Amino acid sequence: MAQHYNTPTAIQIVDFNPFYGKAFYDLNHEWISKYFVMEEADNKSLSDPQGYIINKGGYILMALFNGEPVGTCALIKDSEGVFELAKMAVAPKMQGMKIGKMLGEAAIDRARRAGAYKVYLVSNRRLHTALSLYERLGFVEVPMPPSIYERADIKMELELK
Repeated sequence: MAQHYNTPTAIQIVDFNPFYGKAFYDLNHEWISKYFVMEEADNKSLSDPQGYIINKGGYILMALFNGEPVGTCALIKDSEGVFELAKMAVAPKMQGMKIGKMLGEAAIDRARRAGAYKVYLVSNRRLHTALSLYERLGFVEVPMPPSIYERADIKMELELK
């Protein structure tokens, strides 16, 4: 049964199902291609979200506006109690409506309910709006290890109490 999060707008945050596979791909492809280049790791996770993320113990959340997918984010299981917040995207026409914040809060809540003690993410310093959102959600910068993404140049973590 899909978990629904109460939001104060016409936006609903729902669990991924295969029906949203194309939207998950398209929403992420749009922003990645705008700022960077699609990498092999992007193609793997975006082309097979069920196999690459969900079947490995992760989660994908979708933001719906009047039933239309307008945003998404994933929690990729890294290890027991640790998730990577990844593949967060909001359709350009819907940006500025706090959808990213809703997705981030819902993902953090989901990680906490799954027993996580830490959520981390990797990003790029050019993405000022995203980094600002992550800071507002409580993430702090930590040393950057090697990443599977060439574009990643910052790592942030959130310790869950």
